[in-house]
Amino acid sequence: MKPLSGLRILEFDGLGPVTFAGMVLADLGADVLRLSRSADAGTPAFSEVGGAVLHRGRAAVGVNLKNPADLEAVLDLVGAADALIEGFRPGVMERLGLGPDVCAGRNRRLVYGRITGWGQTGPMARQVGHDINYIALSGALHAMGEPDRPPRAPLNLVGDYGGGAMMLVTGVLAALLEAKTTGKGRIVDAAMTDGSALLMSLFQALGARGLWSETRGANLLDGGAPFYRCYACSDGRFVAVGALEPQFYAALISGLGLSPETAPQFDIGGWPALHSRFEAIFATRDRDDWAAHFESTDACVTPVLTMAEAARHPHNAARGAFVEQGVTQAAPAPRFDGTLAEPVAEAAALSLDEARNRWS
Repeated sequence: MKPLSGLRILEFDGLGPVTFAGMVLADLGADVLRLSRSADAGTPAFSEVGGAVLHRGRAAVGVNLKNPADLEAVLDLVGAADALIEGFRPGVMERLGLGPDVCAGRNRRLVYGRITGWGQTGPMARQVGHDINYIALSGALHAMGEPDRPPRAPLNLVGDYGGGAMMLVTGVLAALLEAKTTGKGRIVDAAMTDGSALLMSLFQALGARGLWSETRGANLLDGGAPFYRCYACSDGRFVAVGALEPQFYAALISGLGLSPETAPQFDIGGWPALHSRFEAIFATRDRDDWAAHFESTDACVTPVLTMAEAARHPHNAARGAFVEQGVTQAAPAPRFDGTLAEPVAEAAALSLDEARNRWS
């Protein structure tokens, strides 16, 4: 039995974060029905990007929301659901006849989860954008990248997934807990700008104390510190160094054949020169040689693995962190009760009538 077993969630298929949120909720045991445009709706499916992985664990139900019969069937599903998640621009669900007020009329306890880039309100709420735009406005993007180059987008992990999908999941689960007590649902407004700004809380606190510079690559955790960054090895691959604490730094220095006297950790003015020394040393051996060299130490040095290599790493293999089901993919996380992750359920397909019968 998974933690969310028994919960029923309607997912209106869309791009990026709502799809990821639906996957996470299904991984945790919720019965998620993914409503996707049917072939006769006049447009392609809402989203097939990443479908081999991101659509796992729930049934796809084809609907044509311009068809009154299909719309009524969807409202029947709303009446039986615990939560609904959608990722359209503000006003779209209302125009479809599925806004929060209409849905609450069918189901008072429904939690209505909405995820957008800019949020449901504010002067930019109806503007288009993508992950890079949302994290740019939140202050997160400015802190990422090399000091002498433009900011570097961190894939779409910070806005779409960290500040977006995971905040939506958190908000929906919190509202579901409340609804169990009050019998009344809530609207969850998850904005990627809000969420990515929240993820920057530590750096906001450091900045307020004068401990964080707005200059990229000049700080402890942004690659400015020579003991917290990546280094190229002789084979063109890389190691990651994260020796923040003094005892870990001592192990790093020892492993590199240096002495603390000639390589002080917090001589910030000496960081550029120390970085150059570390670069020269790491360039003398290949990545896996360095990984083996530091493996039994507390130096916090690890190989930088490709996605394919990560799936084969002994630690990940021992934990079952990846599964092979048509495509190599991350197993559900987190774990519960010390067990290995269960195999993921593959996507299925249901008709609207089958979906209604399932939840009747």
